[in-house]
Parts: sequence; C-alpha cells; structure tokens
Amino acid sequence: MRIGDMKHKEIINTLDGARLGYICDVEIDWTTGQVKKLVVPGPGKVMGLFGRETEYLIPWENIKKIGEDIILVELHDGMPVKPEEY
Repeated sequence: MRIGDMKHKEIINTLDGARLGYICDVEIDWTTGQVKKLVVPGPGKVMGLFGRETEYLIPWENIKKIGEDIILVELHDGMPVKPEEY
C-alpha cells in the first residue's frame, strides 16, 4: 500500500471510538525502509480553527487493522504530542 493511499483513510481509536482525523505525515526508518509512525493533526485551537497546536504520533505497532476506508488504531492514553517533542 502506498502512503498516498493511506492519507485518504480516517484514523479511529478502537478503545474509545474517537475519530482522530487523517494522516498528514509519516515517520520512516531510512535504514530499513519501514514506516515507524503515522502523524495525525490534533484538534484545532479555537473551535477547530486557527491552526493546530498538537499532533498524534501513532506507532506502527498500534495499528490494528487497515480497511478500505478507515485505519483502526489502539491508543491507550490518546495523548497528543507537540510537534517540537518529536
């Protein structure tokens, strides 16, 4: 599967049913060529507007199922991570 195809699939947390959004970027291990993490923009600052303060970093191991329209992930804490922290 291509990363471009994955960007059109919505990310859903299976633990609480939360809709996290769509992939905006990926983190790749260039030595092995494997995808390490998916990056999904977090909630907007003011009513979903005016930029985003945080992002979700979803490790590849937390992906449970990739379907035709959605990607099911398991995020135990569901905590967004600020971009400068990764």
